[in-house]
Amino acid sequence: MAQPIDIKPVGPNERTAWQPLWEGYQAFYKVNLSATTTDTTWARLHDPAEPMHLLGAYKDGKLLGIVHYIFHRSTWTEGDYCYLQDLFVAKDARGLGLGRALIEAVYAKARDAKVGRVYWLTHETNYPGRTLYDSVADNLGFIQYRKTL
Repeated sequence: MAQPIDIKPVGPNERTAWQPLWEGYQAFYKVNLSATTTDTTWARLHDPAEPMHLLGAYKDGKLLGIVHYIFHRSTWTEGDYCYLQDLFVAKDARGLGLGRALIEAVYAKARDAKVGRVYWLTHETNYPGRTLYDSVADNLGFIQYRKTL
């Protein structure tokens, strides 16, 4: 019988388990964030005053997937929206349902917070991710424009 997936907040004492997943996410998107940005992100994810949150997917007690999500205001609703910013599962743990479980956990957190929408972005070439995303959400066809300042 397969071990169940445990979805729970990643504790402040688990940075050494989180860091390789965070770096794997960056490598997937071919970015290299500074140590200062990573330190700031880690601090924000554990600051109760911040709207940023972190959940982990564990199997056999090992952290194998992470999701970062942010609650924020919207001009289109009285309540907040939830931006699922980063989702990553270790290569050797893909196909075990961790990504889906993390997304579903964010949906549950958003429902509990009375949030009207959960949304995210992915690169058009992320075919494995898009296969999952197409099964758990609607692709409305929006295109992102960006200007780095």
